[in-house]
Amino acid sequence: MDLIDYVEEKEKKKDPINFRPGDTVRVYASFFEGDRKRVQPFEGVVIRIRRRGLGTTFTVRRVSYGIGVERIFPYYSPCVEKVEIIRRGKVRRAKLYYLREKIGKKAKVKERREWKKE
Repeated sequence: MDLIDYVEEKEKKKDPINFRPGDTVRVYASFFEGDRKRVQPFEGVVIRIRRRGLGTTFTVRRVSYGIGVERIFPYYSPCVEKVEIIRRGKVRRAKLYYLREKIGKKAKVKERREWKKE
């Protein structure tokens, strides 16, 4: 079994992508510092999901001390421990690049309501 087969098997077992652009997520990414492993959360708005099979990535944006910070996470990477959905966003586009020019309240995304059938 080579590396590509291994990753494809892992892709089948992993849950499908259950978040969309506009959602506020907290991504737990693991790093190795010296000889120990550390998990660091990164919270922000998903501004893009690029679906390319094993090359699927998603971009998360947040504003830290007045400066916009974007990180691109590979979806099938073992470094991404888990993804928590904090809020569901109501947007009408797939790519939210317009949030880069917005600041303050204008950069907020409305919350999407979830209706439960009973």
